[in-house]
Amino acid sequence: MAIVGSSATALGLRTPRAFTRHPGPQGRRSRLTHRLTRLTAYLLVLLIFLLPLWSMVATALSSAQSKLGTMDLIPHGLTTGNLTQAWNFGIGRGLANSLVMVGVGLPLQLAVSSLAAYALARKRFRGTALVTIVIMATMMMPDEVIAIPLYLIIGKIPNPVTGGTLLDSYGGLVLPLVGWALPIYILTGFMKRIPMELEEAARVDGAGELRIFARIILPLCKPALGACAVFGFLMIWDQYLLPLLVIQTPSMDPLTVVVTSLQSSQELGDAIKLAAATILMVPSILFYLSLQRSFERGVLSGSIKG
Repeated sequence: MAIVGSSATALGLRTPRAFTRHPGPQGRRSRLTHRLTRLTAYLLVLLIFLLPLWSMVATALSSAQSKLGTMDLIPHGLTTGNLTQAWNFGIGRGLANSLVMVGVGLPLQLAVSSLAAYALARKRFRGTALVTIVIMATMMMPDEVIAIPLYLIIGKIPNPVTGGTLLDSYGGLVLPLVGWALPIYILTGFMKRIPMELEEAARVDGAGELRIFARIILPLCKPALGACAVFGFLMIWDQYLLPLLVIQTPSMDPLTVVVTSLQSSQELGDAIKLAAATILMVPSILFYLSLQRSFERGVLSGSIKG
């Protein structure tokens, strides 16, 4: 019969199971090999990425003191004592400072990046290509290259609150993080693919630039904004060199600086140091998981459409 060996007809209707040809021994072996290969790949990913993280968390939660330079795969008695001691050594203060940096810097970064991308993607003016090249060039320079010029510039910007400069202030920590080329690049490419007919129809209805930007462009860019939010959070959360240059008061150090100072201490055990590193890691994981769907949609939409 013509339908034997086919799982669907020309009209898209599936044939009954009784008329479907079962795979032979060679097909079963090929399917089994495919499953074993995929399982092996999953196990390798687990060993390479998750095993070190699991070992760090297990050692941080272990009540027994591990040997110097070793880590536990299974915690020997669960306890939060190491986390409490790490918290008392300044982790709580550093966490609060890092949350201030992210809470203020990330919304400002997304706002500035969205407005800059809107101008580059939807407006025509002389020097668009030059401005884009200059913005992209900032991504090619490592932080160490711009560290000293950035320090000198921050030292000359007046602080309206204290009357001094932005050095040793939250403003000096947040202001350099507002302008970042990566979200501008992502949002510009995303906004260029939005049909111009939507914007023209809104103008016919009497909508202004800000209304078009807020009511049409931004809602359509939610996936890209989710991806930019994840990248921006990690960029701000992992800042280390900037706080070292700007901040002189230890009470204003973010979590990265506090954890690094604990790692260099000879008086604390490895379990306390790993507990501090665990606290540093958790907010990044939680933030990514909260925006995982938007992040994946934003990344995939940028790679599929051309």
